[in-house]
Amino acid sequence: MNASRPILGLLLDVDGPIASPITRTINLPSIAQDLATLANAGVPIAFNTGRSDAFLREVVVPPLLAAGLADDVRLYGICEKGAVWFGFSAAGVDELSLDQDVAMPEGYGDAIERLVDERYAETVFFDHTKRAMVSVEQHVEVPAADYALVRKHFDDDARAELARRGFGVDHAPGRYPDDAGLVQYRIDPTIISTDIESVRLGKDLGAERALELLEADGGALPLAWRTVGDSRSDYAMADWLFEHGYDVVHVDVRPADGVPEKPYPVLTHPTLIHDEAGAAFLARWVAMVQGTATDDADVS
Repeated sequence: MNASRPILGLLLDVDGPIASPITRTINLPSIAQDLATLANAGVPIAFNTGRSDAFLREVVVPPLLAAGLADDVRLYGICEKGAVWFGFSAAGVDELSLDQDVAMPEGYGDAIERLVDERYAETVFFDHTKRAMVSVEQHVEVPAADYALVRKHFDDDARAELARRGFGVDHAPGRYPDDAGLVQYRIDPTIISTDIESVRLGKDLGAERALELLEADGGALPLAWRTVGDSRSDYAMADWLFEHGYDVVHVDVRPADGVPEKPYPVLTHPTLIHDEAGAAFLARWVAMVQGTATDDADVS
């Protein structure tokens, strides 16, 4: 990696800004090319995602390698919102680290898989690649409007299963404590999935893991950070960086949920969303690193 202090570091959600929520792949070739260009220029890049390590290894890593990732460059995968983490390079993927303490309770995943098989199999599938979280995902061919209607019923059933086991659940907009007033788990729906997870997991924990990996590798921390996501929960990585004294700007590639008030700048694209917006910002960051653009305040 470039030994000089980089001008920029990137913490990237995967679904939305990098992978298309429609195809669930890196659908725009410029994304992989620009990520490789930035990494080769010394920009630290970590994918901070709810996705599994299998998804990153199968969907994200191969296009980056094909785009010409340099042999001495390392990137990082923070999966399942901080439960699983690893580094990778052109030489391959490092041994995974897994925090067993944030795994879902024994037997809960089996119960949710049965629930999917019995009631929801036409709409969603059970994600067998998760190591700590329990997740279900919309079938690609199912229309978004149909999925949104079914998801609410599934989420309620998933919460009821946790309650039967005596656990408290955070399920926005409600909070459902256990008999002791405690909440151990969270149900977090997205536009294509539902993640059921420990309340200790989140994009803030992912940000912390990413910086720990970078520092362990002896990398110089950047002058500024960009965090990118497509949901309200993704702001947590920018929150963490700001609270720890870093210069950070968050990019929201799906601002339809509303842009919250934050003590740091938030950028959106004027016309594009999802991976098309992500591609536009990546192109500008390449220009910034190469010295042909001064900032990313007016990406269009």
